[in-house]
Amino acid sequence: MFDTPIGPMALSEEDGVLTRLYLPNTPTPRIMPRETPLLCRARDQILEYLDGERKSFDLPLCAAGTDFQQKVWTALREIPWGETRTYGQIAWQIGAHRASRAVGMVCRQNPLPILIPCHRVVGADGSLTGYAGGVELKKHLLELEGATCP
Repeated sequence: MFDTPIGPMALSEEDGVLTRLYLPNTPTPRIMPRETPLLCRARDQILEYLDGERKSFDLPLCAAGTDFQQKVWTALREIPWGETRTYGQIAWQIGAHRASRAVGMVCRQNPLPILIPCHRVVGADGSLTGYAGGVELKKHLLELEGATCP
């Protein structure tokens, strides 16, 4: 666990890859307070991002999920810093043209928010729909990036 300007966060790692990022105000399991070089590096990069000093992450990630979830999470990682996409655009990108709601559910299940930037996905009308860390946090992250809605 570590403190950030937006509240406490926690990270977990398994076998040399990050497996989970817990946002502020989300329940965390009992976490062994053992820092590894990877957890320290990830914490530092997240803090740099939240300070506006970092636009991308160079960390090994492992988000366990179905093939569909993996396609969505890969598409999310392709959204450039400071840009947004709609759930429908992500659905089209992965070849699941009518699956915008399913894309939304996968975003909600994202185990590595911020690192896999589901906050960059907005409603078809540009509205800030749900976010695991709350809509206010989503708004804050988009403002941090200077993102404009489609």
